[in-house]
Amino acid sequence: MSDEDEPQGRSAFDWIGGEAAIRTLVDRFYDLMDLEPAYRELRAAHGSTLDDARDKLFWFLCGWMGGPQHYIERFGHPRLRARHLPFKIGILERDQWLACMDQAMGDVQVDADLRARLRESFFQTADWMRNQHV
Repeated sequence: MSDEDEPQGRSAFDWIGGEAAIRTLVDRFYDLMDLEPAYRELRAAHGSTLDDARDKLFWFLCGWMGGPQHYIERFGHPRLRARHLPFKIGILERDQWLACMDQAMGDVQVDADLRARLRESFFQTADWMRNQHV
């Protein structure tokens, strides 16, 4: 995301409410993934525990939204596509990830304008991450 896209140059990080709000969003996302049958295939790709994934997504989103670069400080450049190549990511997985994140954004009451912008950015990234044609 780019600060130029946000009102008054405010970053998405500030707009959403900083680290606490991102942690709440990420926790809700993974809670839903764990609980909702609609996200079964997505959940299956994450192994027995979601703790590592929770932290990595939280760290990544903080920086991606314009806040502290926690992920880069720990692991270097995200190299998202390369890091996800070992996992089957097709249309089903992409769509489940997007639906789960959208449900989480709704549940934690992300501002409607920010939610729309994030939804668009998440789609672009998730579609680019696909490594399967179906």
